[in-house]
Amino acid sequence: MVKTLVRYFIGNTYKPLLVKYLSKNRRYTSHGLSLEIPPEVFHPGFFFSTKLLLRAISHYPLKNRSLLELGAGSGLIAMYASREGATVTASDINAVAIEYLHRNSHRNQASIRIIHSDLFTNIPLEAFDLIAINPPYYKKDPHTPGDYAWYCGKKGEYFENLFNGLGNYMHDSSIVLMTLCEGCDLDMIGIMATLKGFRLHCIHETNNLLEKNFIFNIEKI
Repeated sequence: MVKTLVRYFIGNTYKPLLVKYLSKNRRYTSHGLSLEIPPEVFHPGFFFSTKLLLRAISHYPLKNRSLLELGAGSGLIAMYASREGATVTASDINAVAIEYLHRNSHRNQASIRIIHSDLFTNIPLEAFDLIAINPPYYKKDPHTPGDYAWYCGKKGEYFENLFNGLGNYMHDSSIVLMTLCEGCDLDMIGIMATLKGFRLHCIHETNNLLEKNFIFNIEKI
């Protein structure tokens, strides 16, 4: 009952105000990093997934490790990892995100290889020590650059393509972390993973007034 009331309030009051607020470029500061976030890019300050994934990544040693932030968006995780001594690659399908990844990495003096890519399409073959994935959750076809942060295709095509290519970028001890929520089609994603030789192991679950959020470690079977 409480969740229903909260969702009603957010949908009818908070969300319209947030959409209006995020219709312009906004500055965001986190972990000592200053970012400029345009409207076309997922804002890490107003949603749980980026914060949750960053918290999980921060528990691993990053110095002298290679890290790929796949679908980096604002690049908060990539810049944090770079500051902690990782060799970082950040990719995104959204050209606006790529532009601001360059701007924000320069602003924060973060050394990051930035690649405009639809998943692994333009990423050179390389096995990473860590891969961080904050995927689009919802089953709808994306049409605008900003949509790619939210929608995985009507049949979950994003996840099918993810699991098709992921193994090429892992070695035997790679750590692959992905955040999901209860609003995802978790069964579909799990089946797709299994069919491509992976299993999803939930290593963290958190519950807020809106929904449950999860961190999964993607392991080779």
